[in-house]
Amino acid sequence: MSPTTPVPHDIPLPMPAPEPLLVAVLIVFFLMHIVFVNLMVGGALMSLYYELRGLKEKRYDRLAYEIAATITANKSIAVVLGVGPLLAINTLYTVYFYTANALTGAFWIAIVPLVIVAFVLTYVHKYLWHQMERVRWLHIAVAAAACLLFLFIPLIFLTNVNLMLFPDKWGSVQGFFSALALPNVLPRYAHFILACPAMTGLLLVWLFRRRPEAEIAEMGFSRAELVRLGYRWAFWPTMAQFIVGPIAFFTLPHVASPIGGVIAAFGLSFLLAFALCVVMIREIRGPDGSIGRRFGTTCALMLAVVALMGVGRHLYREAAVAPHRAQVEAKTKDYIRRADEARRAAQARDGAPASVRP
Repeated sequence: MSPTTPVPHDIPLPMPAPEPLLVAVLIVFFLMHIVFVNLMVGGALMSLYYELRGLKEKRYDRLAYEIAATITANKSIAVVLGVGPLLAINTLYTVYFYTANALTGAFWIAIVPLVIVAFVLTYVHKYLWHQMERVRWLHIAVAAAACLLFLFIPLIFLTNVNLMLFPDKWGSVQGFFSALALPNVLPRYAHFILACPAMTGLLLVWLFRRRPEAEIAEMGFSRAELVRLGYRWAFWPTMAQFIVGPIAFFTLPHVASPIGGVIAAFGLSFLLAFALCVVMIREIRGPDGSIGRRFGTTCALMLAVVALMGVGRHLYREAAVAPHRAQVEAKTKDYIRRADEARRAAQARDGAPASVRP
């Protein structure tokens, strides 16, 4: 840790709950939250893509409408599930989280109005779909604007949570863009973006594998075609993660604490992701009559990969802040000691008994 690294004292208040419980809340609820964020962002991007294709082939416009119908629901669930991890990270990493917030400044504050605008655009896009058929390009522009916001807002979050892990960089950061230029932000962002169509592809498989046959036929597709389409969206981005994932891992800044657990978690997730791709390619290449039968196995493997990624992420976060946290704890103890000494001195000076003083 550099001698110029700022070491503030922590807030000397007890935890509102046992630390292991707060850690569990942070990991579990963050993973649930990020899955629905993936579905929201991936759904927005895929709806826009198929609406553009629908300009030439009507059935893709109907598919885009089906995907758009999921975005607002996933958005609402993502927001609700985001409250738990936000409160937990505020409690467990108070000094780091709020310092990063302050250093990213206006961009961090801008998340709230940007999210509001993005959500309004998704409602306009969904509920005025048929009313705007005569102004299709305006409707597409609304979808494109929502997608751009959905792509930018996670970048602010990633920049912020990356910055909080590296106190030695706090003195050199001059706002959002300098924090964005720190190592590992863009590889982590690429890793997140690829997860969006992958998760949404599995959502499409779930939606269409049990949809009534009449509704499937009305869309202009066969059931096998739609299920295979969903698997392809899940398969190819997951394959790309075998390139982006290692880049994201090896661009993680070096930390002084051991990271054996991080390597084990990420290594096991790599192996399970390979098994996941094998299962999905067998589904894609299988006969129409049997496609979708391995969906439970696919979801279980994806869930295991996501869980291991979440655990590995937390272990690295702990390793990254451990040396600085020890300095903060020492400074906090010294701060409490000096505050107690000043209080006793004031009490002695005023001649009041200690028992009546706060």
